[in-house]
Amino acid sequence: FVDFDPVKAKAAGRAPEGMDADTAALFPSEFVESELGLIPKGWEIGSILTQAKLLSGGTPKTERPDYWNGNVQWASAKDVSQANQAFLIETERTITDKGLKESATQLIPAFGTVIVARGATTGRMVLFGKEMAMNQTCYALVSSIGTPLALHCQLRQAIDVLVHAAHGSVFNTITTSTFSTSKSVLPSAKTLQVFEQIALPIFERILTATEECLSLANLRDALLPKLISGQLRIPEAEAMAEAAI
Repeated sequence: FVDFDPVKAKAAGRAPEGMDADTAALFPSEFVESELGLIPKGWEIGSILTQAKLLSGGTPKTERPDYWNGNVQWASAKDVSQANQAFLIETERTITDKGLKESATQLIPAFGTVIVARGATTGRMVLFGKEMAMNQTCYALVSSIGTPLALHCQLRQAIDVLVHAAHGSVFNTITTSTFSTSKSVLPSAKTLQVFEQIALPIFERILTATEECLSLANLRDALLPKLISGQLRIPEAEAMAEAAI
């Protein structure tokens, strides 16, 4: 896909490998010149924002205790940059519904891609595994054509260019103009939607595995001190672990 192998195959008179006829029909049989080099005929060059919405975040007032420690996950640049998996499902801090309503932050839907926009970790990105809020050091991109996973993969491909285009006096800073002026290869919406159908079960399994790992880690942290202190016996711990799994 990335190397245009289906187009190369069709241009050479061969059937693309690894796909059925309907999928192969989505790809043209020739290339055209563009400002980014040869691209498949019918594809376009443009800003990623032609297929996505850019959302910003905010921080509730820290001196208001009624804004904090609620049920809304609130992601910071630290949460995003230290995420060691594809999905972020738990954040260091949470906010209340009131904090969400009375601040500039907003809810980002599950499968939205969030990118650190400023600081030493500019360009780090992660998928939200659930609906969350975030602070103003990040941007979220949400697909406007119903293909969030294809968008995430496109951003993975384009992030080096975005970071290179960032500017700042101390740290790099990605701005709205960074996204709007950047140039990417944009496949047709139909091609992206077919990709989404193929990718969705894979990413859903990754998300499920991430959630299971977090549940087991929390269970371990809860049981281990009790086992060491003798407050809990091994058979009881095993029963709790089986119930959790």
